[in-house]
Amino acid sequence: MKEKSKILIFLIVFLLFTFMLTSKYGSQKSKATISNSSKKVIYLTFDDGPSDIITNKVLDILKENDVKGTFFLIGNQIEGLEDVVKRIHKEGHGIGLHTYTHKMKRIYSSKNTFINEMLQSREEINKVTGVSANIIRFPGGSRKHLSEDFLTQLHSYNFKIYDWNMVTADGLNPKASPDRLYREATDDKKELSSIILLLHCDYMHKNTCKALPRIIKYYKDKGYEFKIITEDTPELYFPITKKSFNLFDFLFPYIDCKK
Repeated sequence: MKEKSKILIFLIVFLLFTFMLTSKYGSQKSKATISNSSKKVIYLTFDDGPSDIITNKVLDILKENDVKGTFFLIGNQIEGLEDVVKRIHKEGHGIGLHTYTHKMKRIYSSKNTFINEMLQSREEINKVTGVSANIIRFPGGSRKHLSEDFLTQLHSYNFKIYDWNMVTADGLNPKASPDRLYREATDDKKELSSIILLLHCDYMHKNTCKALPRIIKYYKDKGYEFKIITEDTPELYFPITKKSFNLFDFLFPYIDCKK
């Protein structure tokens, strides 16, 4: 009789646990995905600036094609390139935070260090433009770095997170050919109506500049509207990895497995 009672309790608790997981994580996917709609939108985003020649070249191309982009800037690269940052702001592009140093071991050494890096970058941008930027991008993306608790903490600073759902190889391989970058940036397989495209604008990204006019033309021909990321843009972050769960530890208070 005791064994039947234990089994019954086990089943009840297991069902409750399943319900709790569904309630907690069921809506997570929608938070991490820009949903498709009839209106097609693309956000051109450029990481790792500012730089002198390349960032200015990107700005020239955007101006020539009458489109806007969003630049996620590294704080300690701004000194000496204030005019580039001012130009980004003056010409109506979006500005986001990409940490102060971009040194991976440092920025991911603790949550507080990461937040302080973003705050330092925001301060540098504010000095130059008067803008207090709150949109952020994790170097390398938020995957494996973001948790539910950390997300709440970042939101308490009014930060909003933007990863990407379309990417080219220019971040890992700046020497990738313009043709390859174009193909990757215009991959139709995903059939996305809302695209955040990851590109880069540091000093070594010459081929990105060569591919960019073709990328813009492609999405114009497809009927996409070019927008900048603002605080009103729905967040896009990679699905948060769930922590492993030990069912035995969860059930132990309810079931005495000792005979």
